[in-house]
Amino acid sequence: MNFDEHIDRRNTHSSKWDMMELLYGVSPDDGISMWVADTDFRPPQIVQDKLTEMTEHGIYGYYGGDGPYLDAIQWWMKNRHGWDVPRAGIFTTHGLVHGTAMCVDTFTAPGDGVALFTPVYHAFAKVIHANDREVIELPLGLNDGRYEMDFDAYDAALPAHARMVVLCSPHNPGGRVWSRAELEQVAAFAKRHDLILVSDEIHHDLTFGVKHTPMALIEGIANRLIMMTASTKTFNIAGCHSGNVIIDDPDLRARFSKRMQGLGLSPNSFGLHMVTAAYSPQGAEWVDELMRYLDDNRQIFDAGINAIPGVKSMNLDSTYLAWVDFSGTGMTLDEVIARVQKQAKIAANYGPTFGTGGETFLRFNIGTARANVERAVANMQAAFADLQ
Repeated sequence: MNFDEHIDRRNTHSSKWDMMELLYGVSPDDGISMWVADTDFRPPQIVQDKLTEMTEHGIYGYYGGDGPYLDAIQWWMKNRHGWDVPRAGIFTTHGLVHGTAMCVDTFTAPGDGVALFTPVYHAFAKVIHANDREVIELPLGLNDGRYEMDFDAYDAALPAHARMVVLCSPHNPGGRVWSRAELEQVAAFAKRHDLILVSDEIHHDLTFGVKHTPMALIEGIANRLIMMTASTKTFNIAGCHSGNVIIDDPDLRARFSKRMQGLGLSPNSFGLHMVTAAYSPQGAEWVDELMRYLDDNRQIFDAGINAIPGVKSMNLDSTYLAWVDFSGTGMTLDEVIARVQKQAKIAANYGPTFGTGGETFLRFNIGTARANVERAVANMQAAFADLQ
């Protein structure tokens, strides 16, 4: 795979490139899109071949016989993560934002509280608010540039109407791979407060030499645990809108199944075929190559950004999403954004959208050709040259 290949995504209905000027005032003609969390890489050839096979067949009817799809999910999770997935507990949703919304809708009621460890992926709060639930922010602490949880503080702050907690594991935007000990603390917290625990593990394949532990491997939590996984971030196939909600507990599984049936939800055949192809030995080889490439991107970006006085890129255990703190510059975030967008010509996510703790940050997507990362670093250094 040639990850250095420049693929022009302009005028292809790419949210990442075709919406950047409208939302950030950065032209795709001379700017760099580093906001939406998809990459600028083609998926493995085996995925492309499956789509070619479908189009050459030329009939797009209802999908039937999901045995190979379920086999592929079980094979991937066992071989890549040491997790024996319960076959009957696999539900396919239209991506994991939809999966989150389904969990909120199924397992909580209007007015209930849903806790988030902030800053965290902004779509969680959006779907919680849209379902007329209350977002309860449990701020992460920063210790030597890494996020940590403070359960004494969370125990004291959690209100009585909290019914669910959503964990982002690995963490987006901070890139933390939570340790087994930390996951055990999360599980204990959920049990103490009788919370449904939703673990969004969409970035679990994208780690830099740090072992990710699925929350499903933590003992004593299965009766309140909802696992969420997807191939979409791993293989850059987010447009297929396929994600999995995986539930071990029979009672929780029955409730979720009934809600899915009540809403008439079923997956699309393109997504199922793409996932089946991706979760394969060929897909695994591609991911290993991808992570070596992203690791180099990460090191180039961090070295260049950290050379700017007052700017610090958080060290990533996982993801291709760099979380950059500008608090040391003494500038307001608006002043920082003006330089990033107008001078560096980069579209990046605004930290405050991720909740409490994101006020001085921007998130940059480094899942792109190396030339784009190098150009972004050069542009940023030029935009903040007066600080050097």
